[in-house]
Amino acid sequence: MLMRGLLVLVAVLAGCVPRAPEPAPPAYVLGAFADDYGSAYTVTERAWVHRGYARYRVTRWRPTETGGYLLAQNDAANPTDGGLWTRIDWVRLEGMPPYEWAFCLSAYDAPTEAAAAAVQAAQPEQPRTGCNGFPFSRMRRMPADSTGT
Repeated sequence: MLMRGLLVLVAVLAGCVPRAPEPAPPAYVLGAFADDYGSAYTVTERAWVHRGYARYRVTRWRPTETGGYLLAQNDAANPTDGGLWTRIDWVRLEGMPPYEWAFCLSAYDAPTEAAAAAVQAAQPEQPRTGCNGFPFSRMRRMPADSTGT
């Protein structure tokens, strides 16, 4: 009985240990954007919206110095893969104005968040071919009044 009580106390105390804060998204990926195919997007800390097509609820940001990835759950109302999980890799672009960064949907139909995180298909060091053999989609910032979702 004493051992069981001790285990419960340890479990309770373990839940009280502060966790490291989640990494914040880099400012350059937040806002209203258009890709080089003419699609419009709004990216916030908690949502990735491909306007007129799909919504994703962002659950984790994993930024690096030159890019990173995010994990998101597909909205149930999306035309395909509702409720499944997506991994979006991105890379910062230098010397390509008006494009600031580019992204790749590395996974879009993973069964769990962990499965989406495990996908490492994108090659951000090769943005012209590193998205499953295709180029990353380049993003250019839209005017401030075009942030509609």
